Amino acid sequence: MFRIACDSTASRRAPYCDGVSRRSFLQIGMAGIGSLGLADILRAKEASAAATASAMGKAAGGKKNTSVILLWLDGGPSHIDTYDMKPEAPAEYRGIWSPIKSNVPGMEMTELFPLQAKIADKFSVIRSIHHDNGDHFTGGHYMLTGKGGVSGAANAGKHPFIGAAAVKMTGPRHPAMPAHVAVPHAMSIGLRPGYFGGHYLGKQYDPFDTGGDPNGKTFKVQNLSQVAGLDLPRLQNRRSLLSAMDNMRREIDNSGALEAADRFDTQAYELVTGARATEAFDISKESDKTRDRYGRHSWAQSALLARRLVEAGTTFVSVHSGGWDHHWNLQSGYHRNLPIIDQMTSALIEDLDQRGLLDTTLVLLCGEFGRTPKMNDGGNGGPPGSMGTPGRDHWGNALSVLIAGGGVKGGRVIGSTDARGERPKDHPLTPGDLHATIFDILGVDKEIAFNDFTGRPTRVIEQGDVIRELF
Repeated sequence: MFRIACDSTASRRAPYCDGVSRRSFLQIGMAGIGSLGLADILRAKEASAAATASAMGKAAGGKKNTSVILLWLDGGPSHIDTYDMKPEAPAEYRGIWSPIKSNVPGMEMTELFPLQAKIADKFSVIRSIHHDNGDHFTGGHYMLTGKGGVSGAANAGKHPFIGAAAVKMTGPRHPAMPAHVAVPHAMSIGLRPGYFGGHYLGKQYDPFDTGGDPNGKTFKVQNLSQVAGLDLPRLQNRRSLLSAMDNMRREIDNSGALEAADRFDTQAYELVTGARATEAFDISKESDKTRDRYGRHSWAQSALLARRLVEAGTTFVSVHSGGWDHHWNLQSGYHRNLPIIDQMTSALIEDLDQRGLLDTTLVLLCGEFGRTPKMNDGGNGGPPGSMGTPGRDHWGNALSVLIAGGGVKGGRVIGSTDARGERPKDHPLTPGDLHATIFDILGVDKEIAFNDFTGRPTRVIEQGDVIRELF
């Protein structure tokens, strides 16, 4: 039995369970909206959360103080060449690199991950996730929403991102921060926001894109100022908001009116003008030592920004890393990519741990599928080597997921694949199991359902159970 988050309605004009009409919600978004003020949006979202909590028999304030950072490797990384190496398999299967021992007995990984190998006691690896589909779009939709129904021929998303559904229930961990952020942008297989969007939950649950390159010298979060387009009193446009900011803050602080202001107006004001969000998005506040520790690369600096955001109170942050579709030239591609991933992932986990944030921050590293255990000839259907050196093709029958923090025990290997890494051998798991685990860590009921565009209640997680071996 699932729990319905909102009553369905047969009328297009009927209000949602929070009293805001469907037409009003179509006008809501984090940029370019003039019909509703930000404070109105915040009121509506809290009312919706309260109604949902009531339907679930839970108190609206009953939240865990946990967050998620998803490191998304768009294109599909090879499990065989990262966390599930098969050194005893035939040469064309086991690949190019050798496994190395970690600081956890029996837990091995590629020699291109020496930094992660030193802290393997702080993370676990799931080796038996599968959805059995090699289409980029289908695989991405499974991994990000838990459901199929799309393909390369019809790639429009059909369900909300698991993170969007989660933050609809939790909100941000601090009211002055956006709940759902994508760094530097939300993208799945070239689609923006793709399967990271709120879909039928509403545009207000799409991620807040930072844009730009966090590794750039002039990096600035442009989207942070877009909320200025909202109908805030006395402000006509973004330029007037920015120019009036200092005077407005000074007037309010000096008068003491801030303390007496309506809570939602205060929350709206702080999100737009407050120091907390401004500070959190300003990666230049980090020391050169810390930035060097993560690595001077867009992916790595995005991971560092993600840490800053969860530290400040964002609930769900996705970090996009593209360029993982290595049908050919896998060797050169991985010699370039894997050391970046190794440095940023180990730095992120250690940094969270040292700051006392690892217990409350779940870190995930994965893509939409694994790669074919048997390497190809580099021809991609043409003569051998015509496209380059050998690579690996799409493979949804097995993939690996790194998981750390949020109460997850480190140093564990969950599940296994067969001798050639072709499919799960022990403890096969699905994206739904991973999503149920994420929901459990965030304190969200995995039975929750929302009305889709037709008004039909649809469970976010149709099938899946918490992976208890992780705890």
